[in-house]
Amino acid sequence: MSIEAAMIWNEPNNKSHWDPEIDPEWTMFGDTVTAAAKAIASVNPAVKRVLGGISPIDPFFIRRLEGYGVLDHVEVIAVHGFPLDWNLWPIDAWPDKIAEIEAVAPDHEIWATEVGVGSFGAEEVQLFGVERTAELLVGRVPRVFWYSLFDLPQSWGATTRHREAEGSSYYRHFYMGLIREDGTPKLALERFRAHSPAMGIMQWFHFEDPRLDDAVRWLRRLGVTHLRTGLSWADSYRPGWEAWFDRQMEALEEFETTVTFCFTPDSQGIAPHHTSPPKDPMYFADFCARMIERYAPAQQQKAVA
Repeated sequence: MSIEAAMIWNEPNNKSHWDPEIDPEWTMFGDTVTAAAKAIASVNPAVKRVLGGISPIDPFFIRRLEGYGVLDHVEVIAVHGFPLDWNLWPIDAWPDKIAEIEAVAPDHEIWATEVGVGSFGAEEVQLFGVERTAELLVGRVPRVFWYSLFDLPQSWGATTRHREAEGSSYYRHFYMGLIREDGTPKLALERFRAHSPAMGIMQWFHFEDPRLDDAVRWLRRLGVTHLRTGLSWADSYRPGWEAWFDRQMEALEEFETTVTFCFTPDSQGIAPHHTSPPKDPMYFADFCARMIERYAPAQQQKAVA
């Protein structure tokens, strides 16, 4: 199994993923990342430690974490951007956004771990988005992951606190894939194929996701070699979680994977919500260490006579 990197949380400066009312200065987040990064390194130092993709792309947030010593424990800073759907900057600003983070973290790799353009308004917009994003980012940063392979099924709901209050912003979540909910390809799929494997795919899989095997088949057809996905800490409290995690990671074995650890179990959070900081950062760190030990253990070195 090939796990290249472990991402610690997802979009921590977005209140849909980390609760700023509980942790307004992100000190708890800093402690959580540091504990998790140390735990991952103790199990397998060859796995790159990635600071969870920030959204919005905010150099002041990175400066804040630097002040807490967090950057000493990660090798990669990840950024997310959706300039034609949610962000208030044009798609051509991508190089400037990368440069903003490079300026405050010159010793770190910068990865674009979620980039995307949806087909909410028109599939032709997404077609343009794939091409322009590739032009701007492929070769500019070491890793680019397109979000996503599949549209989010309408019946599942998006991971957000705002839902219909967001207006069209909420519904755009369901149109970010290259493949429609019914399994048919969109116009942009072939354009993406032209940029693979330089551009990877980011695809979340829900617990016991029925799309897993289809995803693997599509990734092979597209020539994808780099994949980003997640293992939910909250899901590890469900019955049968080990069987599902094992099945997911075995199915993805052929890909160079960045695995994202996030989402607080209700019982382990300060508040009973997936966005809550954990009661104790070591609870999350222990989960990360166990997952690396299970799916990316360090290679045993043969003794030299």
